Amino acid sequence: MQFPEFDPVLVSIGPLDIRWYALAYVAGILLGWWYAARLIKTMRLWSPGQPPMNTQQLDDLILWVTLGIILGGRLGFALFYEPALYGQLFSGADWGERLALFRLWDGGMSFHGGLLGCTIAVLAFANRLKLNVLSVGDVALAAAPMGLMFGRIANFINGELWGRPTDVPWAVRFCNERIQSLYGFCPAGDVPRHPSQLYEAGLEGVFLFGVLALAIWKFGLLRKPGYVTGLFLVGYGLNRILLENVRQPDAGLENLPLGLTMGMFLSIPMMLIGAWLIWRAWNRPPAAAS
Repeated sequence: MQFPEFDPVLVSIGPLDIRWYALAYVAGILLGWWYAARLIKTMRLWSPGQPPMNTQQLDDLILWVTLGIILGGRLGFALFYEPALYGQLFSGADWGERLALFRLWDGGMSFHGGLLGCTIAVLAFANRLKLNVLSVGDVALAAAPMGLMFGRIANFINGELWGRPTDVPWAVRFCNERIQSLYGFCPAGDVPRHPSQLYEAGLEGVFLFGVLALAIWKFGLLRKPGYVTGLFLVGYGLNRILLENVRQPDAGLENLPLGLTMGMFLSIPMMLIGAWLIWRAWNRPPAAAS
């Protein structure tokens, strides 16, 4: 099928463009905030222990995590995929070129960078308030798949991060008049490709959320600090490595060692950390009442 004539801008108010991609972040954060508050208020999920924080502290954490996601996502994108942006910061021809690293509206965010930024934010927040950092991380990552789902749908609307060429019946030609007028050509070519953004929305978003929800609501694994965090890291890593086989590698990174992609290289260590967290939580008794 031909890629629809999606407009990445939902509405323009004077010089301000409200984009679907920005709304995806807002929707993910707000829904995640609501879900995290529900987890904290449901005492049976923590019994005989206590939630790691109260709802007022959660409100503060959301700001920390939001900044971590945005800054980490952008800086990580530049580090992993476009390191030249760091060079421009110090040697750009003008200020517009020097500050390209911080032009979030140009696009370019990395999940792994956002996860690292979120991790630093949770560590700093929990240390500042003397909270159980693993349990705080469990709450944050239990809600993370919501944001991943909305973000991948926004990637599809933008016509970016498309898949490899294929002949499956649901393949999409990521080329339309908007893309041609924007770039002067279609970066994805006019060949049918996997809509890998939608695959990721389903696996990294809906499926992973379901796995974590089952672990929390059915098996009570919030009582074992770090278990849900470990499940998220392993689950995301497995899904990402699987989907990298149908996702087009980033330009300039097509021939990495061992036939792996950058997404695979970045997902392997997070899976190892996740497996260690699961093993650690499994071999410890549930958190006791404080």
